[in-house]
Amino acid sequence: MPPMVIVFAKAPIPGRVKTRLIPLLGGERAAALHAALVRDQILLLQSLAGTVACELHTDEATDAWTCLGVSQKLQAGGDLGERMLAALETALASGHSSACILGGDIPALPAAHLLGLLDEPGDVTFGPAEDGGFWGIAVRRVHPAMFRQVRWSAPDTLARAIGAARGCGLSAGLAASWWDVDTATDVRRLQALAAPPPHLAAWLRDTVR
Repeated sequence: MPPMVIVFAKAPIPGRVKTRLIPLLGGERAAALHAALVRDQILLLQSLAGTVACELHTDEATDAWTCLGVSQKLQAGGDLGERMLAALETALASGHSSACILGGDIPALPAAHLLGLLDEPGDVTFGPAEDGGFWGIAVRRVHPAMFRQVRWSAPDTLARAIGAARGCGLSAGLAASWWDVDTATDVRRLQALAAPPPHLAAWLRDTVR
């Protein structure tokens, strides 16, 4: 079976998503930005149909993305590491050659970056994010302790995740770097994109009006 690529996203509820951007954008526009980024992420995966399978895993039930026709599930309980481990284990147990989780707030991710992440031969491969985290993780094997002691949303998240994986006896490598959207500087960077994907482009048009 082809690699399973899972988009992790929050239900786009104003005031509860992209909270660091609320002072700049307000709750409604921040939630709409998250919804647009996830839509574009799903469109990217659907353009790779046959090469990858895809699912959307949300923190709570939402119909925000049902129109896209992607298989949608609820994330497991626990912290982010526990939720990711459960999703990755399930995908591998279902017979997929590898499993991958992408963050929902990655703008204009090149398909080549994703395919490069999936092509790496190690047990665990991380796509580094510029803020010290990672935009994606692909696995061929997992270990129950691979995310223990990882601090999430911290400048050393990636370094700790690599150390935790290697400490479990898993080989861990890196793919190409990209960025995500968390700050006002990131929003300005969005506005400077020469060719934003369609849903982000629509959000940008609505925002600058």
